[in-house]
Amino acid sequence: MANASELREQGKRETGGSLMFIGLAVWVAGLLVLFFLPAGMKMGRESMFIALIAGLGLLGALFMVLGYMMRGTPDE
Repeated sequence: MANASELREQGKRETGGSLMFIGLAVWVAGLLVLFFLPAGMKMGRESMFIALIAGLGLLGALFMVLGYMMRGTPDE
């Protein structure tokens, strides 16, 4: 049977992996905003699109770093 420490470590690894996946999904959303950037430039709102892309990029990076740190080192 798995003890409480092993279950806690497994939960941390799963949560960390989930956070990394969410970070990747946020980056994909940022790429979708990047796809619509030329239309925003025609409307004269490129600064709003650039701010959204930067914000989503930073948020995705934050989730990726937090997830990586939560996963910790692999068990040996």
